[in-house]
Amino acid sequence: MPTARFSVDQLPPAVRAAVEEQTGPLLHAEEAAEGFNSEIAVRLTSASGTWHVKGLRTDHPRVWTQAREAAVAPFLTGLAPALRWHVVSHGWDLLGFEALTGHHHADYAPGSPDLPKVVALLNRLGETARPDIPLRHAEQRLKAYVQDPADTAFFSGDHLLHTDLNTANVLVAEEARLVDWGWATRGAAWLDAAYWVIWLIASGHTPASAESWAAQTFVWATAPAPGVIAFASASHRLWTEISTNDPDSWTVRLETAATVWHEYRARA
Repeated sequence: MPTARFSVDQLPPAVRAAVEEQTGPLLHAEEAAEGFNSEIAVRLTSASGTWHVKGLRTDHPRVWTQAREAAVAPFLTGLAPALRWHVVSHGWDLLGFEALTGHHHADYAPGSPDLPKVVALLNRLGETARPDIPLRHAEQRLKAYVQDPADTAFFSGDHLLHTDLNTANVLVAEEARLVDWGWATRGAAWLDAAYWVIWLIASGHTPASAESWAAQTFVWATAPAPGVIAFASASHRLWTEISTNDPDSWTVRLETAATVWHEYRARA
């Protein structure tokens, strides 16, 4: 379910004061239309600059994602907007990121000029060393959805993964950038390209077309065919569960895409 949203005006005065210690007196706040996993998602401007701010209350069950983003941010040069500050104050946990300008959310439709830029982004991610920080493991995240427990071995690896390639998380200008790293994961190098396949199908690609774009990333060559089949099957179960628990137009669209890919791979 989307997280309930708060405006900046609803923050306790002490929290706003803590933010202004980082920014200077705030001049303007523009609520973000995306970022529904955050209770605060806003673009803040002061005389000294502009920041994209996201946050959760410290008693929120997913507040750990804030610490995860803060920990991984220093290792994401060239991949993500820079983290400028992290404020934990009076029941709120807030991250202030570099505010990108001139970027748009990625368009994954067939023929989109954004597609090669996403390939380049995934290639840069594939060349990024995994930081020595606590990360969730892909095989653990997917173990509840595999048909054969042995299949989780396909997902194990030592690479840094994002795992949520939805179009709102990919910002495109001359180059593409990835935002929302709260679910950063350790696993097999090819998994982000595989996650992308589902979003490509949901955006109008056939499974063959989606896989042809994934194949333009150098990490895809490391994907064993049985592992791709296992991932497609697990993703089908995962998105079926999500759309059942949270029926919404976008969750149903992703369930349909995951089902189409699963059936395609089962016939391969």
